[in-house]
Amino acid sequence: MGIDRDTLALAGEFAVASQLCRLGTYAQLTLGSRKRTDLLVEAENHMIRVQVKAKQGKVWPAAKGVHGSDIVLVLVDYHKKGNTERPDFYVLTPADWVKVLTAALVETGKVANGDVKLSAEYVPTWKDGFVGMSLRAEYVAPFKEAWEKIVAPGSSAPGGAVLPNKAPHLTGGA
Repeated sequence: MGIDRDTLALAGEFAVASQLCRLGTYAQLTLGSRKRTDLLVEAENHMIRVQVKAKQGKVWPAAKGVHGSDIVLVLVDYHKKGNTERPDFYVLTPADWVKVLTAALVETGKVANGDVKLSAEYVPTWKDGFVGMSLRAEYVAPFKEAWEKIVAPGSSAPGGAVLPNKAPHLTGGA
């Protein structure tokens, strides 16, 4: 049996903040139930806003993505994880979210067929009125552990390791 939604969300936020701090990056949770930013992260000479979405089932339900500048989405996956196991993390910029939707909805013909429309912010709205999409881990697999989008490449990682330079550091929105 899973934990309730609010507690799961809080667990995800703390897990992301903990991981960022372990990587040597200052991260602070924001408080409140009506917020659009879950964490504030100090990166080089500016702040990055972080939205966190956690799941314990097969999908992140009603995922609406991320848009804007100096913002990232971190998806936390507790599915099939025991209480002592570390969750999987997927780090997406707004440009990454566009790639995910392009692969999942545009290239599969769902947009052309009229099954779903995409807003200017790339939020899907289905013909039945449902907003968002059920997001599976395989859609975001290329972004697993992509902490370099928040933490500058070359920063210290746990155990003295150095983050790989897999992708450019976040410089703005889509």
